[in-house]
Amino acid sequence: MAYDELFNPTEEHRMLREMVADFTANEVEPQAAEFDAKGVLNVPLFRQLGELGLLGITVPEEDGGAGLDAVAAVIVHHELSKSDPGFCLAYLAHSMLFVNNFAQSANAEQKARVLPKVISGEWIGGMGMTEPGAGTDVIGMTTTAVLDGEHYVMNGTKTYITNGCEGFCFLVYAKVDGRITTFLVDRDCPGFTTSHHIDKLGMRGSTMSELIFEDCRVPVANVIGEVGGGLTHMMRNLELERLTLAAMSVGIADRCVEIMVRHGQERVAFGTPINRFGQIQRYIADGYAATEAAKCLTYNVAKDVGPHNRNRIGSDAAKLFAAPVGKNVADWAMQVMGGSGYCREYPVERLWRDAKLLEIGGGTLESHQKNLTKDLSRLAPVT
Repeated sequence: MAYDELFNPTEEHRMLREMVADFTANEVEPQAAEFDAKGVLNVPLFRQLGELGLLGITVPEEDGGAGLDAVAAVIVHHELSKSDPGFCLAYLAHSMLFVNNFAQSANAEQKARVLPKVISGEWIGGMGMTEPGAGTDVIGMTTTAVLDGEHYVMNGTKTYITNGCEGFCFLVYAKVDGRITTFLVDRDCPGFTTSHHIDKLGMRGSTMSELIFEDCRVPVANVIGEVGGGLTHMMRNLELERLTLAAMSVGIADRCVEIMVRHGQERVAFGTPINRFGQIQRYIADGYAATEAAKCLTYNVAKDVGPHNRNRIGSDAAKLFAAPVGKNVADWAMQVMGGSGYCREYPVERLWRDAKLLEIGGGTLESHQKNLTKDLSRLAPVT
């Protein structure tokens, strides 16, 4: 396979990349530092993603989406993260964690009621899985829902929820008689509130809050799929989530390599450009090599992931490898820039802060190591 065929396998993928790259350069980049400092989501800009047809990128055309594949989703996250990973994280929580999951799991009535509003951006969505006492250990969640006539009464708290402040609707996982079940919960459900914004180190272009359910009444019509089917929905969607998180790390690393190369040419020390010094050459060369390796792995896995094609080994491996690459290359870019890289006048310090979350969110590095060891051991022949 030719190099470009891996990243832009069709003309449609190439045109998508050009559109998103142009939007990122002209619209996302100019606002990134401002909204990072504010620690809020640029909602009007987010809704422009709906106008571009990106909020339902993996939703079938018959349901109002773009009908594109995992490679297309990776392209969007890759390009947006070159300028504003925080804004991209809000996009991921909406388009992957809510819209993609909902479109795969909801019934016809639910899709007709909700998809037009979330694909247009009128409603912002998110997903509630993590709890104060249960992160990677999702089976340990304590949020419950008890049937009461035409409603389920939900009690519990979800935390660290991206888009919690601006979101209108959420896919929420709760236990019904001990079985994890998926619910659509929106702001119209009595007893549902959100906390104040949880301040955070990076990814500040998106917000994070708790989702609080106090005798929250959720209509029976808002159960997604079958009671007890939540774990399947969750795990099926995690593969695409992890791939797009890997793509975000690739975007951060790509931008940081570009910054290192340019700064190495322009910055002069001891009468010569600093890219003549071996220490700087190491950061630039190793950064480029690691970025290209993460990029190739992520895109190669993406071509084999789809609604009916599971690839947990690939998606775990992609995120396990790519996440540290973003953080390390951002660190090297800061080292190449020296004091200026540490200042908020330049994007490197923001990208450096943003990169760390990718080693934690959507599955910690340790969880990927556990999954890979278990899955590879299962495949290994017993001798």
